[in-house]
Parts: sequence; structure tokens; C-alpha cells
Amino acid sequence: YTEANLPDLIASCLSNNNQAQEAMLKIFMGYVKSICARYTSNQQEAEEILNEGFLKVFQNLQKFDQKQPFKAWLRTIFVNTAIDFYRKNQKYALQSDLNEGLNVADVDENIISRISAEEILQLIQQLPPGYRIVFTMYVIDGYTHREIGEILGIQEGTSKSNLRSARQKLQVMIKQAYPDLYQVYALKTSKQDEN
Repeated sequence: YTEANLPDLIASCLSNNNQAQEAMLKIFMGYVKSICARYTSNQQEAEEILNEGFLKVFQNLQKFDQKQPFKAWLRTIFVNTAIDFYRKNQKYALQSDLNEGLNVADVDENIISRISAEEILQLIQQLPPGYRIVFTMYVIDGYTHREIGEILGIQEGTSKSNLRSARQKLQVMIKQAYPDLYQVYALKTSKQDEN
């Protein structure tokens, strides 16, 4: 099986064909693993979401509309599974992290663009859970603040505040992890200010 013969793969999975299910796991593992990693702080949490997500995929495969893109359907299941995981574990998150104030200047997009995606993901994973999920939903998955508020059961303003705080916290973490980038940026901006 390959992604090219997806309809046959889906039909075989619906018939509870173990080889087809294993093939689906192999074909889409990298794609969904990246989704899981964005929403978690460690490998163990990502694997828990990964397992739960694939279980939901196989349990709901008959609901998939084959006229729609499969990856979009798959992504929705894994994003929702990650959000459910967050909700389930939210009571364990320190609420002080959500209200933590940071005094940081505006986020500098030029510096962030010089860091690899994997390095940025590692920094995102270090964010407190409330910041991480709002940041991921808004910046990476394209949800609006209204949608985030409805999904997470928070106010739209809280979503905006958490996003701002997540960006500020990321800036501090980037500055600590990559001081050379900040020195280059500081020299560049000071020369621009002189002109």
C-alpha cells in the first residue's frame, strides 16, 4: 500500500485488515507525529496523543468522506485529540504560568526566521501548557482567537493574552539560547537608527 492507492488502503482498513492498518500507520506516521509534537512538551505525551489519535482514526474511518482530502481529515482528528489531551491534563498545569507577566519588547520575526523549524519546535515544547496550546492553535494551525476561546472554554481576550505572552516567552528563550543572533540584530538595528 502507498498513499497513491489511498482508497484501496481505506477500504482494507475498514475491513479490519491488520496489514492495511500497519501500512496506514507507516505512511502517515511522520505527518501526524509532527502535529502531536507541536502540542506537547515531551515525547511521552506526543506518543500518547499519537496512539489515541490513530485509535480514533480507525474507529471513525467509516465517517471519512472520500471526496475530501484525507490528510486534512487526519489532521483534524490529531489536533482535536491533542486539544482533548490538553483539557484532560489542564487541571495539572500550573495556572500561575497562564498569568505570568513578562516585560519584553516586541517579538522580532527576523531573528526567529534564522532558527530551524526543529529548534523552534523544541522551544515551543518548553512553553507552559496554556501558552503552548494557544500559540500552536493560532500560529501553526490557523485558528482564530474566537475559535480558540470556544474550543478551550476561555475568553477571546485570554487567548490573545496567552498568545502575546507565549511570543514574549519564546523571545526570551531565543535570546538566551541564541545570543549571537540578538547581537547581530542589535548591531543592524542600531545602524538603521543612526540613518
